[in-house]
Amino acid sequence: MDTTLRDGEQTSGVSFSASEKLTIAQLLLTEVKVDRIEIASARVSEGEFAAVKAITKWAKANGLLHKVEVLTFVDGDVSVQWMQKAGAKVMNLLTKGSLNHLTHQLKKKPEQHFAEIAAVISLARKKGLECNVYLEDWSNGMRHSPEYVFQYLDFLQTQPVKRVMLPDTLGVLIPSEVYEFVSQIVQRYPKLHFDFHAHNDYDLGTANVLEGIKAGAHGIHLTINGMGERAGNAPLASTIAVLNDFMPGVKTSVAENSLYMISKLVESFSGFRVPVNKPVVGENVFTQTAGIHADGDKKNKLYFSDLMPERFGRQRKYALGKTSGKANIENNLAQLGIQLADADLKMVTQRIIELGDRKEVVTQADLPYIISDVLNSKAIEDKVSVENYVLTHSKNLNPSATVKINIEGELYEEHAQGDGQYDAFMNALKKIYKKLKRELPLLTDYTVRIPPGGKTDALCETLITWRHNDKEFITRGLDSDQTVSAIKATQKMLNQI
Repeated sequence: MDTTLRDGEQTSGVSFSASEKLTIAQLLLTEVKVDRIEIASARVSEGEFAAVKAITKWAKANGLLHKVEVLTFVDGDVSVQWMQKAGAKVMNLLTKGSLNHLTHQLKKKPEQHFAEIAAVISLARKKGLECNVYLEDWSNGMRHSPEYVFQYLDFLQTQPVKRVMLPDTLGVLIPSEVYEFVSQIVQRYPKLHFDFHAHNDYDLGTANVLEGIKAGAHGIHLTINGMGERAGNAPLASTIAVLNDFMPGVKTSVAENSLYMISKLVESFSGFRVPVNKPVVGENVFTQTAGIHADGDKKNKLYFSDLMPERFGRQRKYALGKTSGKANIENNLAQLGIQLADADLKMVTQRIIELGDRKEVVTQADLPYIISDVLNSKAIEDKVSVENYVLTHSKNLNPSATVKINIEGELYEEHAQGDGQYDAFMNALKKIYKKLKRELPLLTDYTVRIPPGGKTDALCETLITWRHNDKEFITRGLDSDQTVSAIKATQKMLNQI
C-alpha cells in the first residue's frame, strides 16, 4: 500500500491540492501499479474532502474503488458518515496499539476501547464499508505491554476486519525486533492478515520492511521519496529494489521503470526536494565520479551491480570534476560524438581538474567550450565577447545597463533600461543586434540553482533555454553574482548562433 497521499502528506510544509492528489493517485494505480493507496484522513478539511471525492469518483468509474483507502477514527458514526459522503469504501481505523497510549491519551480501559471499536466496525459494515485496523504505537506496545497487544488481537479475531496494520509509529524498532515481533504475531494469529508500516527515524525503514516480510508480514506500507512525518516512512523505490534483488520469492506488482517518474512528479508537486544521493531516485546515484570507476566500467563493467539505472528508466552518467580521470571524460566525449588524441585529452583533463579545484561544476555541455579554450580549436570559436558592462539598480528608478561587446573584432556599445538588470542588459544587446540586422534567439526558460545551505557568496548556476531556428538549446553560466552568471550564459549563446 502506498500512503504518500495520507501519511506522506504529513511531511512538514507539504500540502497537495485536490488535482495533484488525483494525478498522483491515478499514476500510482495505473502506472506504478501499487496494490492499494491510502489517500487521506477523514474529517481533516473541506479541501481533503474534495480531493477524496475526486479520487473515489475516478476510481469507481475505473473499477478501482476497492484499492482506495482512508484513515478514520473511533468517533461513533462521524467518520463513517464522512466516508459515505466522500464515496470511499475502505476505512483504516486508527486505534491504540500500546497500553501507554490507551492509558495516557485516551484515559480508557482496554475493554472500553474494544467496545467502541466494535461499534464503529459494526456500523461501517452495515453501511457497506470494508474495515482495516491500525494499532497505533504497536512497536512500543510489543516492547512494553505485549499482553495488551495480544489481548487486543484476541478481540480483533472476533471482528469482521480485513487487515490488521502494525505501525512502528515512532520509527524506534531495529530489524531484529521487527523480525521477532512480527514472527510472534503471525504465528500466533495465522488467520489474520498483517501489514507492516515502517518509519525511518533511525534510517532503518527499508531494512525493517525487509525483516517484516521475512517474518511473514502479508503487506507493507511505503511512500514515494520516503515522505512522512519527522524522518519519513520507508521509501517505495528503495524497498521495491531490495525486494526484487534479495527476496526473489516475494513478488510485487510494482513497475520498477515508473519509480523515477513518480518520484520527480511528487518532488515537483510537494516542493519536498529529493537528496541527490537518495538511493534509486537521487540525481547522482547512477553517476560515477572517480576516474578509476569509469575506467573499470570500460573493462568488463567492473563497477556495475544489479542496481542498474535502466531498470528505473534512467541512464548511467560520468561526472566531471577534480577526481575525473581520462576514462570519465572519454565517456562524456563519446556521448557527444567527439574523439581527441591522447595528448589533447590529457590537457582537457587537467583543465577540468583545475575547474573542480575552484568548486566549479563541469557538465557535459561545457566540454566543447573547455576543448575550445584548451586546444584553441577553431571548431568553436569565441567570435563574440562581452567586453564591458555597467549595471545600475536604484530605488524608484528603472534598472539600466550600458554594454560593450566585441563581435568578430568590431566593438559595439549601447545603453538600455529594463524591468531588471538582466532585462536591461538584454535590451541593450537587442539594440546592437538590431543595428546589425541579426535576430537573437527567444529565451524560453531561465533557471537559477544555488547549493542547499549556500552562503551569500555561494556560486549560483544559471541555465537558460533558448529557441533559435525551431531548435532549443541550453547555455550555462556560473558566478557568485546571479546576473553575471546569466550574462556568461548569454555570451555562450551568442557564440552558438
